[in-house]
Amino acid sequence: MYLMKDIALTDPDIDRVIEMAWEDRTPFEAIFRQFGLRESDVIKLMRRELKPSSWRMWRARVQGRDTKHQAKSAVDDARFKSSLQRKITGNTISKRR
Repeated sequence: MYLMKDIALTDPDIDRVIEMAWEDRTPFEAIFRQFGLRESDVIKLMRRELKPSSWRMWRARVQGRDTKHQAKSAVDDARFKSSLQRKITGNTISKRR
């Protein structure tokens, strides 16, 4: 369990925050709405949870990326969603039958 300020995150929550932080089109505002973590909190969590090389790669990827900030992003809410993303559980995508 991870405590930041008054927020307690379980291991599955931490996994989901990391997944959302790696996604190009998921803004930090979405992470804040779902988990109550601000951008600086996400950066601290990523630094603590990732290997140093992965941290540097993520930080270089996110820094200055407009899609990670809703106010700067040109992406609207009506974006494409893969049919494989219907059921996401435990950070794994359910296979079609």
